[in-house]
Amino acid sequence: MSGGEGEDPQKLKRIAAAAYDYDNDPRWADYWSNVLIPPHLASRNDVVDHFKRKFYQRYIDPDLIVEPMSTSSSSQPSRTAAPPPQSSSSATPNSNTRQRGSGSSSRTSGASTTPPSNSTSLRWDRQTFQFSVNAWVFVVAVLAIFPLVPKNLSNRAYRLSFLGTACSSLYSLYSLYGKPRAWNMQALQVWFQSVIVTKDFIYSIYCLTFVSSQLCLKFALIPILCRALEHVAKFLRGNFSRSNLYMKYLEEPCVWVESNTTTLSILSSQAEIGLGFLLIISLFSWQRNIIQAFMYWQLLKLMYHAPATASYHQSAWATIGRNVNPLIQRYAPFLNGPLSAIQRWWLR
Repeated sequence: MSGGEGEDPQKLKRIAAAAYDYDNDPRWADYWSNVLIPPHLASRNDVVDHFKRKFYQRYIDPDLIVEPMSTSSSSQPSRTAAPPPQSSSSATPNSNTRQRGSGSSSRTSGASTTPPSNSTSLRWDRQTFQFSVNAWVFVVAVLAIFPLVPKNLSNRAYRLSFLGTACSSLYSLYSLYGKPRAWNMQALQVWFQSVIVTKDFIYSIYCLTFVSSQLCLKFALIPILCRALEHVAKFLRGNFSRSNLYMKYLEEPCVWVESNTTTLSILSSQAEIGLGFLLIISLFSWQRNIIQAFMYWQLLKLMYHAPATASYHQSAWATIGRNVNPLIQRYAPFLNGPLSAIQRWWLR
């Protein structure tokens, strides 16, 4: 009875986790977009449910116990194929049965552990690639904003930062969503609708918008630095937590980054909105680029509506509205008409 009573709370927590509305929680979209698993696993319901429980444990109920995910389905045939040697040896004496049984069990364990190690190595390679690119982006971006760096080197580092982040985002998109099932309009539309609201797609377009521009805005590196910092800290904590070097120098910064991801997201959203206004101001200079400004404001509109970034951008715009609207009503009421038209376009 006591064991059943001890299991009841966890059963209720698992039911609550399964019934939680993940689709309307923008944190879930952000969390899922940063999960690095092969595409064939990302489409499996049991894998998605496992990560939903991990998300629920992290953000909703820390007391929920999440069991480790079972090994990949490729190891199942090796397990079911192992019993025949034991059944054929059932007529032999007990000693032989034990010896053959132990041999078959060793072979079974060897066969069943090999495929998971392959999948782990694949996951490791992908995570290592993301870590390497983002660590390189972080170093190059710091070099770009450092004031004592020569202008030539600083401008080159500025563009390389965007190129590195674009490569990392596009690689992550390909790893998670693969390529379209067919190269016709319907398949491309389905694939595009599935990736357009992800954070990786938004960052890839963000980087391509600035890497090809003649206008050099170091302010645009803030979201890039925040993204690279989150990826590097997550990888270091997951793979080097027992390293002496990590525990001595990197543990506190990595813990701070992982516990302040919301703060970094808010900082990124404010920087992205500020860049939109800087591009409008740049239209009055000789470096103006009307196409870039138009494309970037379309991207800001996507950030406002996409689940991965909507909560941060909507909060930032609400703060701007509370501060600016009273001033417009008092000093420039003639702007109410144009602003209303812009707002209708923005909320469409």
